[in-house]
Amino acid sequence: MPNPLKRPSRPGERSANGAGANGSNGASRGAQGVEAAKEGGGGLVGWVDERSGATGFLTGMMFRKVPKGTNWFYTLGSATLFAFTAQAITGVFLAMYYTPSPTEAYESITHLTNDVWMGEFVRGMHKWGATVMICLIFLHMGRTFFFGAYKYPRELNWVIGVVLLILTLVMGLTGYLLPFDQRSYWATVVANNITATGPVVGPYLADFLRAGPEVGATTIQRFYAIHMLLVPGLIAALIGAHMYLVVKLGTTAPPWLKAERPKNARKKTEVG
Repeated sequence: MPNPLKRPSRPGERSANGAGANGSNGASRGAQGVEAAKEGGGGLVGWVDERSGATGFLTGMMFRKVPKGTNWFYTLGSATLFAFTAQAITGVFLAMYYTPSPTEAYESITHLTNDVWMGEFVRGMHKWGATVMICLIFLHMGRTFFFGAYKYPRELNWVIGVVLLILTLVMGLTGYLLPFDQRSYWATVVANNITATGPVVGPYLADFLRAGPEVGATTIQRFYAIHMLLVPGLIAALIGAHMYLVVKLGTTAPPWLKAERPKNARKKTEVG
């Protein structure tokens, strides 16, 4: 029972016992809070991982073994992926101000370039980023070919890479028309006429892209839909499949790297 005649303590003044008790209680509460935070974060990660199973893929992706002799040529695939990500991000911002109409497309691009804050910078990144991505994917395909990384068991990954190359070129073609100025208009007319000269499917493909007897309002809307929705979705899906096969099958060693001799192998002796 507390002593009623005891002088109450002043603010900030505590007894030795009280200080010890309060200090231990505060420390225990702090430790409990830290543990609860850890358990909450771990529980959330575990909950997501149990339903997605992403740990196995991420572990294989981040901690996979690479062959001896790996050099900067092996970063071309990651550089291409980075370029595609930059194109996707800048394309979303450009789509916020762009109007796919033959009478308003050029005015919307002019407004974006001259009036919107950082608009010219974002458009420049998207414009030159398309060229960078095409160059990088050609270099990546060349490295894969000359290093022999298309051979068994990686033939499917090579086919996916070829399709990604074609889709990247389609992205460049459909995006070139969107400013709808004189240069982009006549360049699209020439490209469409070249497509029409293809065997069997050429004329049908040209009619599909043109969406009418000539390049006009329906053409720019179709190109915009293909450029913004169809092709990026296909590229993202194929990149996922491509990366999965890279993790599953591993990376090939450089062709100039000779296979190491097993340590337990016996040296051949001449007979005779």
